[in-house]
Amino acid sequence: MGPRKKGNLVWMTNIIKKVGVIYGGKSAEREVSINTGKAVAAALKSENYNVVMLDSAEEKFVNNVLASRIDMAFLSLHGGYGENGTIQGFFEILGIPYTGSGVTASSLAMNKKFTKNIFSAAGINTPRWLIVNAENKHFVTEIFDFPAVVKPVSQGSAIGVSIVRKEKDCAKAIDEAMLHGDEVIVEEYIEGTEITVAMLGEKPLTPIQIIPKNKFYDYYSKYAAGGSEHIIPPRLSQGIIKNAKALALRAHHALGCRVFSRVDIIVDKKNKLHVLEVNTLPGMTATSLYPDAAKFDGWEFGSLLKEIIRLSMN
Repeated sequence: MGPRKKGNLVWMTNIIKKVGVIYGGKSAEREVSINTGKAVAAALKSENYNVVMLDSAEEKFVNNVLASRIDMAFLSLHGGYGENGTIQGFFEILGIPYTGSGVTASSLAMNKKFTKNIFSAAGINTPRWLIVNAENKHFVTEIFDFPAVVKPVSQGSAIGVSIVRKEKDCAKAIDEAMLHGDEVIVEEYIEGTEITVAMLGEKPLTPIQIIPKNKFYDYYSKYAAGGSEHIIPPRLSQGIIKNAKALALRAHHALGCRVFSRVDIIVDKKNKLHVLEVNTLPGMTATSLYPDAAKFDGWEFGSLLKEIIRLSMN
């Protein structure tokens, strides 16, 4: 790989010798992050990188990062400060390159309220929604139809998510979601085909259709072996698949994402596409969607991680 210029600096992927895999953390998604970190570390070692695993939940994390003298931080955190721009800002201050989106895009994508507002401003179709807090939660049933989806504003991996089919169950679902934050988003439930589009650089990869074993794509469906069926390419027309890839690219750009992301979309019964959210640090576990999409498009896991590093250096 030849040199790549950025301003007055010359960036070369072959100068990245020592990679710190940043994993673990303190969020509700710690277990997923540990699994992602282990998978990433093993693959990078097979590609002859010198790998240091750094758990951001450790008391001496900052000292460990400084002492490690890493050339690149491969972010393998999920949820909390791993995806909301905090860890990205930390590495910005230290001047250590890191994988994935920057501070602003990470913050916007993690907060579903911000994401929805940006989608609306950009003309990106997304399910109807309402932000709920302790003051207005008692009025939700008066202004929102059911079934509906209730979820925390800033949480991932379907943690705290409920599908509320009856009005009487709404208050309980909101209270459960509020265990993960002061604000909750109540969203229109759209019946249809759930797909996800992995973004690599400026290229949308082949979408995956998700068929969960449970009633919806919950934590079990995401991470348990056999919890969901991944169909690639989806059982949709080529026209819809093409439109889904174009829509994913628009959503990725609207939030200012870079390098890689995963865009979740629902295709309703009239074949209209609705963007649900954008994941800036998608899972990289054995059951994760992103590596599956990349593999279908010809990227073995180790080569995929090398490409993410290359793109992150540009």
